[in-house]
Amino acid sequence: MNDVGTGGRVAAAIGQHPREFVGIVMGTVAILAIFINALFLQRGPHPAPIFAPRPAPAQPVPVALPRPRAVEPIAAPVALARTQAQIVGDIQRELNRKGFYDGAMDGIWGAKTDAAARDFAQAAGLKINVEAGEPLLQAVVASTLTKAPGAAAPAPARNDPIAALIAPSQQLLAVQRALADFGYGQIKPTGVFDPATKAAIEKFERDRRLPVTGTMSEPLIRELSAVTGRPLE
Repeated sequence: MNDVGTGGRVAAAIGQHPREFVGIVMGTVAILAIFINALFLQRGPHPAPIFAPRPAPAQPVPVALPRPRAVEPIAAPVALARTQAQIVGDIQRELNRKGFYDGAMDGIWGAKTDAAARDFAQAAGLKINVEAGEPLLQAVVASTLTKAPGAAAPAPARNDPIAALIAPSQQLLAVQRALADFGYGQIKPTGVFDPATKAAIEKFERDRRLPVTGTMSEPLIRELSAVTGRPLE
């Protein structure tokens, strides 16, 4: 009975004062919202807004683009190496221009070309290996040395057999130079057959298992030409 009476009085009071009742209810709800927000809804320190703000949208992270690679310059094509015959032909032409060679421009390093190159190197005082190659060609091109016409020793008369026998032999000269280049004795390329040349030929023949004759035989010329890589004219 007491509960019914109390409820009747509350209902009568609400009916008499509806505005005040609504205000009380709204105030109570506001107070409860403040307490709930402060105790349960706030992640940061107090005071804070009643309702947590919405998180800001994530900003896109700028990505660094790779730098374009520099274009490497195209290397110039390498010039093709010249052949041995071309180099020898140029040496022959340059020696001919300077008066040291009067043979054929055939690109073959024969005894005549070898003798002309050695004569030039001796006259110019060059300290290089006299062999078919670019160093010799460059030395001949750079030199201002020229051989005067008629400076060479005159050829022996055809009707003088003694002079023909004692005259220097171009082939013997080439053999002596080849033997000296390959370390077969202290030979001076004179074009005259002497004991030192004979001993060097015999040593070469023994080393190459040839018949030991000590003379300018055909087997000796062929074998020595094969070793040096050039004909011995």
